[in-house]
Amino acid sequence: MKLRIRDLREDRDLKQAVIAGHLMCDQSLYSKYERGERELPLRLAVQLAEFYGVSVDYLVGLTDEPAPYPRKKK
Repeated sequence: MKLRIRDLREDRDLKQAVIAGHLMCDQSLYSKYERGERELPLRLAVQLAEFYGVSVDYLVGLTDEPAPYPRKKK
């Protein structure tokens, strides 16, 4: 499965170190997520989807519609 995390980061002209800092992980680990060498944990996928304002489905390539689903009211 090809994640869209590299494309999303590059579209916003962000460095890997910036995203790694947001996720509180090492830049080299984040680089492995982008290259598909390590599996991206679900909690980090959710954090990235929220950071970029997209759905997790879009992030992992299950849909081409980037808009996140509306949240349910509590």
